[in-house]
Amino acid sequence: MKINLEIIESAYVYAPNEIEELNTKELVPKMITRRRLTRAAKMAIYLADKVSFVNGRIVYGSSFGELGVTANILHSIQAQESISPTHFQNSVYNTAVSYLSMLNDNNNEIMTISSGDNTSLNILKSGAIKSLDGDTLLLLATETLNIDKIEDINSCIDVLECGVALKVRFTEEEATIDYEDISNGVKTPKSLDHMLNIAKNLHMDKSNIIEVIL
Repeated sequence: MKINLEIIESAYVYAPNEIEELNTKELVPKMITRRRLTRAAKMAIYLADKVSFVNGRIVYGSSFGELGVTANILHSIQAQESISPTHFQNSVYNTAVSYLSMLNDNNNEIMTISSGDNTSLNILKSGAIKSLDGDTLLLLATETLNIDKIEDINSCIDVLECGVALKVRFTEEEATIDYEDISNGVKTPKSLDHMLNIAKNLHMDKSNIIEVIL
C-alpha cells in the first residue's frame, strides 16, 4: 500500500553537542514550567513553533528517548542517592510532546514511536496512515545524546542533538521527492535520517510530496 503526504512546512535543527538557541524563554514564559523541560522538550517546542503547529494530532519518535534524564537516574542509583521526582517523571518517551501539548492546550492524540534506526521511517508510515482521516498532523523526531562521557562510546555520528519536524497532510497528487535516494550530508543519528533527508531537500518552487510505502 502506498500513501502520499504533502509536506506543508518543515524545520530541523542540530548541533555537535548542544543547540544553543531554542528561544525557550520566549516560547515558555513561565519559569516554573521552563525549568522542568528536558532538552528534547525544548527542541519539540521550538520545532513545532517553526512549523506553526499548535493544535492537532502528533506522531513523535526517538530511538534513545530522554537519555540525559535516564543517565541522571542511573547516576543516583549508583551513588545510592534518592532519585529526583522530576527526573523520574521526565524519563518516559513521550515527555517532550507531553510538555508541548500542555503548553498549547492540545488535547488531540499523541503517538510515540521508538524503532532504533528506523524510528523516523516508522513515524512517516504511522503519520501516513493517520493522514487518511483528512486532518493535518505534526511528525516530530528528536535525539539528545549529549551526556557525560558519550565520547567513550560514540564513533558513528558528529551530531549529538538533533530534531526535525514535518507538518503534513494526505494528498492524491504524485510524489515529487524520492527521499530514499538522498542524503542530508551530515553524520546525524540514523534514527532521524529519513525525515531529515526530506526536510533538507524540499523544493522551494513546487509542491513537496512524498510517497510512503507501508
